[in-house]
Amino acid sequence: MKIRIAHSPDSDDAFMFYGLASGRVPSLGYELEHVLGDIETLNRAAFEGTYEITAVSFHAYAHLTDRYILLPHGASMGDRYGPIVVSKTAAPSLKGVTVAVPGTLTTGFLALRLFDPSVQYTVLPFDKIQQAVHAGEVEAGLLIHEGQITWADEGLKKIVDLGEWWSDRTGGLPLPLGGNVIRRDLGPRHISTLSLLLHDSIAFGLRHRGEAVSYAMRFGRGLDRAKTDRFVGMYVNDLTLDYGERGRAAVHRLLGDAAQAGLLPEPVTVEFAS
Repeated sequence: MKIRIAHSPDSDDAFMFYGLASGRVPSLGYELEHVLGDIETLNRAAFEGTYEITAVSFHAYAHLTDRYILLPHGASMGDRYGPIVVSKTAAPSLKGVTVAVPGTLTTGFLALRLFDPSVQYTVLPFDKIQQAVHAGEVEAGLLIHEGQITWADEGLKKIVDLGEWWSDRTGGLPLPLGGNVIRRDLGPRHISTLSLLLHDSIAFGLRHRGEAVSYAMRFGRGLDRAKTDRFVGMYVNDLTLDYGERGRAAVHRLLGDAAQAGLLPEPVTVEFAS
């Protein structure tokens, strides 16, 4: 049975799927195809049910619950860190500032609108935002992926770290950014087995960190080994291996707050595969 696993071409996702991609974790008879795409592209593809398993933003997941169910492994959560809004020169707030965002279905954008419902924004590819800020093409940019650890070295100024803001808002909950979902029409038996495969791949990477980081560096977009390891550690950890009560509470809180603020069309029933 062929299963397409779609995820971002980023070092943290590469680390997560290293066990399966390398063949070090047995595929249990499934023919696995890894498909790479930026998160906004994957969000859009999920609306068509394109891939059996796919990474999506939690913002997108809120619109996909009829077709997909959350796997209990594979979340990326910012534990008092996360998407960050930066500018070329220091700014005290977002008032009068247009922010370049990496897609309107990203969780970073959802969190930004929770932070400032009146924020002005324009959409750019995630890997073009820092360059646009430096060039003065936009006043500020919402950085995801590696930009979260490179902005200061580039001389950019922080306006707000949405992970810090969210932690303060919620009494210490992590900010759920992305998760892995699986198509409901695969049925309980395949969903359960494939969930176990994902768990085992994440666990393998964490147990064999050195070789998994070496593999992840191919996807680090210029990060050296130390920064790749740091970035991987931010988004592949115990919360990735299993949400736990704290991680699940964070998902419920994020989507509940978004629905209450009118940023989602209706309340979301969050459901995890067993």
